[in-house]
Amino acid sequence: MIIVTGGAGFIGSNIVKTLNAQGRTDIIVVDDLSDGRQFYNISDCDIADYLDKNDFIHRVQIDDSLLDDVDVVFHEGACSSTTEWDGKFMMENNYEYSKILLHACLEKGIPYLYASSASVYGGSEVFKEERCHEKPLNVYGYSKWQFDQYVRQLQRTYPNDTFPSQVVGFRYFNVYGPREKHKGSMASVAFHFNNQIKSNGVCKLFGETSGYAAGEQHRDFVFVGDVVKVNLWFWKNPKQSGIFNLGTGKCQSFNAVADAVIKWHAEHGRSEKSAHAKKEYIPFPEHLKGAYQSFTEADISLLRNAGYTDEFYNVEQGVFEYLDWLNGRDQ
Repeated sequence: MIIVTGGAGFIGSNIVKTLNAQGRTDIIVVDDLSDGRQFYNISDCDIADYLDKNDFIHRVQIDDSLLDDVDVVFHEGACSSTTEWDGKFMMENNYEYSKILLHACLEKGIPYLYASSASVYGGSEVFKEERCHEKPLNVYGYSKWQFDQYVRQLQRTYPNDTFPSQVVGFRYFNVYGPREKHKGSMASVAFHFNNQIKSNGVCKLFGETSGYAAGEQHRDFVFVGDVVKVNLWFWKNPKQSGIFNLGTGKCQSFNAVADAVIKWHAEHGRSEKSAHAKKEYIPFPEHLKGAYQSFTEADISLLRNAGYTDEFYNVEQGVFEYLDWLNGRDQ
């Protein structure tokens, strides 16, 4: 059996779909469907069971036999809103929940692969998995960082600083791709640019700020298909544990994303306005000044040293595959 928490979310549902493609349907999806629209993400997936996240963690606490015969836990479930400032909710949902599940997996010897975030770097200019570079700017980033810290400290309590079973944290950079529609304002810029072009033929980017020219803020944009591949690779390589950056290692600008979306529509546009789309720059929002990462680029040295050798999609490759899917299914 395989457990995917956040299995109806963005990355989780892509893991489930890929597992299906590999012949695995013995999957328990754990999530919170208070927003029922998320069911679309798994409506084309085959699973063995669905459990509400609160019911699941309660059952794990009172009787961990639920985890008997579990091959792996992909823990993707979290509140991922960087604009959520309810710290009590965030720490309960992202930190305490993750701790409970971690200990249960260690007791059962189950590989535990969990979602961390590049937001732990926040105000840093160096994106390397070291304490001195970790400076979260919001409570979401703090909740992810504090769990990484807990994992590091707990690891030191075991002989030779080694967990008895696999524990891997992935610091996701700017992930984009299929099955993110439910994220709304937190969905990727590729998603929003596509919608803007379909609506009025113009995609809007932030103007200049903090020394960056208009649209030249840079991020490490990583396609969700690559994120899934890395997760599954680690599962198949159980001797590899640790906290790893998961990005391409090569940042690209927001202009590059917009240009890729515009190029796709120029070649596949279904209307005159989308086929002749353009960019427009808007003033940088005041409320984001001082709390916005204008540059991210994953140092993936540890990932490569662990043995992962596959190449990552660049922005144009990922955007073209994404828009083929997005506009083909309009999801």
